[in-house]
Amino acid sequence: MSVLPAEILSGRTHRGAQAAAPSGAPAEPLAPRARLLPALAAVYRAQLSRARVARIPLLFVATFQSIGIMVLMRGVVDGGAEAQAVVAGSSVLVVAFVALNLLAQYFGQLRADGGLDHYATLPVPPAAVVLGTAAAYASFTVPGTLVTAVTGCALFGLPMGNLWVLAAVVPLAGAALAGLGAALGLLAPRPELATLLGQLGMSAALLLGVLPPERLPSAVQYARDLLPSTYGVEAFSRTFAAEPDWALVALDLLVCGAVGVASLAAATWAYRRAAVR
Repeated sequence: MSVLPAEILSGRTHRGAQAAAPSGAPAEPLAPRARLLPALAAVYRAQLSRARVARIPLLFVATFQSIGIMVLMRGVVDGGAEAQAVVAGSSVLVVAFVALNLLAQYFGQLRADGGLDHYATLPVPPAAVVLGTAAAYASFTVPGTLVTAVTGCALFGLPMGNLWVLAAVVPLAGAALAGLGAALGLLAPRPELATLLGQLGMSAALLLGVLPPERLPSAVQYARDLLPSTYGVEAFSRTFAAEPDWALVALDLLVCGAVGVASLAAATWAYRRAAVR
């Protein structure tokens, strides 16, 4: 169970003192509800500390998985736009594995074992719980994404001069995928179903994000447009061109950010819905 700092837990202490006050005695005032940003920072630090040991081995798995996919694709893709799509999709796949798959499992298990009751007793806004947890999980994807991108560029002979764009792609795609993963975990009636949905979401990110879009059927290409990480993949892929169209890169990132806001809002709603049941 995550441990939050004392300033967040103080609200729970005051509530307990008020409930224990004898009849007729003046009730202690409730502690003021924590503000969003301090509560978010507290949840982020707690989740980062909790996941540091448990999730690092899985991050290695995600990174090696993405690199293995690029090695396999190297045998059928020589270069050009297809190679750019493979490297961009494999890099964002690391984000999908952690932010979507693992977060869906975490919130599904949290709901099943009563962990949501712990947060419900604290004066922490629901948005802080969702955003703080999503940010902590997305933070673990940064090293793996960078290693995957550098390895992919070396495999396919792509330029590395614009890898700095990952500083925008990772948080925006991470927010979109983490919000989706949290919503799936919170809405699933059983943790097993949450795990299944997380795996299906990661499989969709694999098939629709790594494979070059030109080789996909038209109907599947429309489904690809609905995947939150697609716009992060497209933005990163465009930066490998000799003269990148930065206006289109910015547009893709803007769409990815808008999808991220919508998915995190949906996750916050799902958290409120699950916490009151």
